[in-house]
Amino acid sequence: MGRNPAMRYEEEARHDAGLEADDRYDERADFPDGEEERYADEYDEHYDEYEDAYDDHPVGALLGDEPPDDPPRSRRGRRPTRRSWPRRLGGWVLAVALIGALAGGAWYGAKELLGFGYEDFEGAGKGDVVVQVVNGDSTAAIAERLAKAGVVASSDAFLEAAENNEAIRAIQPGYYQLKKQMSGAAAVKAIVADGARVGHVQIRSGTQLDDLKHPNGKKIPGIYTLLSRATCAKIDGKSTCVSTKELRKAAETVNLTEIGVPSWLAEGAEKAPKERRLEGMVLPGVYDVKPGWSAEEVLKEVLSSSAAQFEAAGLPDAAKATKRKPYEIVVIASIVEREAVTHDFGKVSRVIYNRLDENMRLEMDSTINYVLDRPHIRTSPEDRARPGPYNSYRNTTLPPTPISSPSPEAITAALKPPQGSWLYFVKCEKNGLSCFASDFDQHEKHVKDAKKRGVW
Repeated sequence: MGRNPAMRYEEEARHDAGLEADDRYDERADFPDGEEERYADEYDEHYDEYEDAYDDHPVGALLGDEPPDDPPRSRRGRRPTRRSWPRRLGGWVLAVALIGALAGGAWYGAKELLGFGYEDFEGAGKGDVVVQVVNGDSTAAIAERLAKAGVVASSDAFLEAAENNEAIRAIQPGYYQLKKQMSGAAAVKAIVADGARVGHVQIRSGTQLDDLKHPNGKKIPGIYTLLSRATCAKIDGKSTCVSTKELRKAAETVNLTEIGVPSWLAEGAEKAPKERRLEGMVLPGVYDVKPGWSAEEVLKEVLSSSAAQFEAAGLPDAAKATKRKPYEIVVIASIVEREAVTHDFGKVSRVIYNRLDENMRLEMDSTINYVLDRPHIRTSPEDRARPGPYNSYRNTTLPPTPISSPSPEAITAALKPPQGSWLYFVKCEKNGLSCFASDFDQHEKHVKDAKKRGVW
């Protein structure tokens, strides 16, 4: 295959302009005294002619190319000229740069492999600090938080120590009490240790504000007690506990909307007895409160989170379909929670609606036991004879406040009870299930059968 014409023209330009200078330079055997400089100048002059010829060549001009740095090689090899020393210097600069790059790469690799090159404290640290781990935090995010709080000298120190620690990946959101100025290894060991997490509290459905007294003398902690325990830690030797008394005082005196209660709930709660106005406002769930917070800050954390749960359950808008106020829905849900197992929530809710529609007394033992601070057990005739707004054996209305923390399932049952004509129910199975009836005679049969089988 023939050569491209452009390539051929370019070669001719290089040949014509360059050979003359090359051949003239090659013809000398030895430089006479004083002639070496003249020959070098002559060689440069002919190379300049070569450059000009290349620029004037139609192909070179068309392509806009630059001539090569050196003229073509002659048969005798490349001739040393004064023009060659800058290129030699450039080669040395390139070599030095390459060596520097290789050295830098070796240093980085050693740093990654051997774990040096970052700041790190020594030892187990001193002084206390509480650091929060937020939901969704990666190990790198946790490392950054610890570095910012002064727990570790750098995030790299923590990351290097945590690299092969599986427990780090199981860290839950919340608050952790650590020391300041810990080594990375000490910080990793401390944050995964039992007891490192502080301010953690779980509130179960059916829990009320105050403690309950079990018949065997055992106390079941209420919300105030659970929150008070969660606030306790010792920071630099000083206790951070917020007492139940402080929590009650804040609940009774602070503006409810300022501590996170939705306005549609606050409207009903403001009419309740002041010592019970937060009942039913704190929903079941897992909460994290920071040791050192005030009583108001603790309540605001759990009440704001509960407000979001109410909204997720459909309140207050979903209450419109029931013809009941949103606050009344929470009251109904709290009674449902204390009266039945989850399977029967819907039917118990329907019984409450039917009785209210018929202007009947609810006759729920749970409302009486609420003011007696007792768990869900049967009441005596004396208990049912006690006057008061929570005695549903004497009143035809709902109690003035919720009587417990209702679960999302109980709220759903209060919002959407199934259709039915039930007016009565009684526990008739050992697993907690109830038998429902639409008339009193059928209800009496269920009661007698449950007593006969030792269930009720």
